[in-house]
Amino acid sequence: MAIGVFDSGVGGLTALQALVRALPDADIVYLADQANTPYGGRPGEEIVDLVRQGCERLFDQGCDLVVLACNTAAAVALRRLQQTWLPSYRAKVGRPVNVLGIIVPTIEAATGVAWNAELELRDDKIEKLDILGIFSTPATAGSRVYEIEIAKRSDAVAVFSEPCPTLARQIEAGEDGDAIRPVVEAHVAALSRRIGRPPDRAILGCTHYEIIAELFRAALPAGTPLIHQPAATADAIGRYLTRHPEYAACGSGGRRFLTTGKPGPQNGLVERFWGAPLLFEAA
Repeated sequence: MAIGVFDSGVGGLTALQALVRALPDADIVYLADQANTPYGGRPGEEIVDLVRQGCERLFDQGCDLVVLACNTAAAVALRRLQQTWLPSYRAKVGRPVNVLGIIVPTIEAATGVAWNAELELRDDKIEKLDILGIFSTPATAGSRVYEIEIAKRSDAVAVFSEPCPTLARQIEAGEDGDAIRPVVEAHVAALSRRIGRPPDRAILGCTHYEIIAELFRAALPAGTPLIHQPAATADAIGRYLTRHPEYAACGSGGRRFLTTGKPGPQNGLVERFWGAPLLFEAA
């Protein structure tokens, strides 16, 4: 069985890299919907339809488990697809298939509370409020998924989201650090002004942003912890596969890279992050 990894573009390669480290023998197929990237400014129904099509492509490639390595896709489409589309699709293909997302592991990492844990109201005195900043696409910020789900799990964490409308597109286009740095600095400054001070911790709530994580580290106060979605997701997928042997990640460590956009090599920013030339096939 192969694991599918889906993203609107190249950002999901950060999650793929973490999965490769955690599951070196797993066959993995990566699909970038570069014909339609970025997703962050698209209407919700359009995002749901694009994500469904991407999952179907990966299932057609022999994947039984698909990881949405895109916060916008997971925030807007995942629950809807799990509830209204997957049951009938499983019946149609006659095999166990599933779709998981990147947001649940991130929230678990941010709060230290398992997703399915029994949630209780607590009257403990809060000694210090933990200010968590989230940098994301407008669609992820608009969903308020982080604010809602973290509030259920901890009243000691205050969440502030900063939508970054152009960043994913700039990274996808391969703009260099000199072009992207002032944009990152402006968003960090804007979030800090709204909070009244810099955040105590931060989540890069778009997997594209992991490619330029060093720019966020430089713009935030020295030592500000970053919660890394790819590592949290890879750890969660490993635990999921242990609980669900029907999706056992066996194979020979094969990797395939597909795109709905223009096949061929990726931009220099992506290749520097990946550490080697990267060729995408036509989906």
